[in-house]
Amino acid sequence: MQKEWVGAVSGPVVLGIESSCDETGAGIVQDGRLLAHVVASSMDEHARFGGVVPEIAARAHLHAFNPVVQQALDRAGLRIGQVDAIAVTTGPGLSGALQVGLAGAKSLAYAAGVPLYGVHHLAGHVAADTLEHGPLPRPCVVLIVSGGHTSLLLVRDLVREPIVHLGDTLDDAAGECFDKVARILGLPYPGGPAIDRAARDGDPKAVAFPRPLTRPGDDPYAFSFSGLKTAAARWVERHLQRGEEVPVADGAAALQEAVADVLTRKALTACRAHDVRTLIVVGGVAANSRVRALAEKRCASAGIELRVPPMTLCTDNGAMIAAVGDLLVRSGAEPAPLDVSIDPSAPLEYAALTPLARPAAHVA
Repeated sequence: MQKEWVGAVSGPVVLGIESSCDETGAGIVQDGRLLAHVVASSMDEHARFGGVVPEIAARAHLHAFNPVVQQALDRAGLRIGQVDAIAVTTGPGLSGALQVGLAGAKSLAYAAGVPLYGVHHLAGHVAADTLEHGPLPRPCVVLIVSGGHTSLLLVRDLVREPIVHLGDTLDDAAGECFDKVARILGLPYPGGPAIDRAARDGDPKAVAFPRPLTRPGDDPYAFSFSGLKTAAARWVERHLQRGEEVPVADGAAALQEAVADVLTRKALTACRAHDVRTLIVVGGVAANSRVRALAEKRCASAGIELRVPPMTLCTDNGAMIAAVGDLLVRSGAEPAPLDVSIDPSAPLEYAALTPLARPAAHVA
């Protein structure tokens, strides 16, 4: 017998689980509306190592999974028996972390007798915007900027059509560049927020940092931030060799300006070339104040609508995974098979990601 939907007129209730890195997230979405979401971060446990330690992240997910899910249900005023489907990140991400989330989601789906949907983490970032601004315009250009990913996408129907990659990062992503340069400048981890804070007291024109891949003849949509990171390191070295104090605020402001300039310049180029009137900026680096401000200024000048999710939905969270699950359920997509597994390095092709478990190797 088919389960009755909670608030039958509104549609199914979808619980989303995110555990790809150091945040354990659970979110609940019904018919495009966010009912609740809770995030537990293990960031403090990683900070003393200057980056995410996979084993610590996996252990933190184990401890946080049940409390986070229960808190999300409590905030939505629901019981697990009132959930109609469960969506979970199956890649990309840290292998152990993804395994914890998938195992927990499978257990919940089995216990509740509801279908399970595997979701691509980056598609979740794109869908996060729908929770604030409604359905995605068709088509739209999406700029994903996070710790490990920088991509320009052309999106028509997020869950029914393949996602077109206009350009991706060739080496360090924007978030990686922030993290690495923050360490060089003596700023704490995570580097993105630290750079943003330090830049408030700096002069963005104090250092002429390069704008990678923006010369005539360069790929107009590809990104590369490794050279920018190296330029910042050399700049710090020169000060130290001369026995001078490093002007950290100026370095942070100039670096942030270079990153924001490259990101927004390429995004606007993509919008014009594909005659798209809406730019959506998502991912953790979308929370950066200068990226937001420069995107707003350039989009306003070009007559392009800019959509950026609230800061709480920019970083990894379960709400964005629930948002994709909600779209998949309402589109009539097939649930994931029982032996769905993870793919830690999955390319973004479709919003649904349901890799099958590989058979164990035979040992003689």
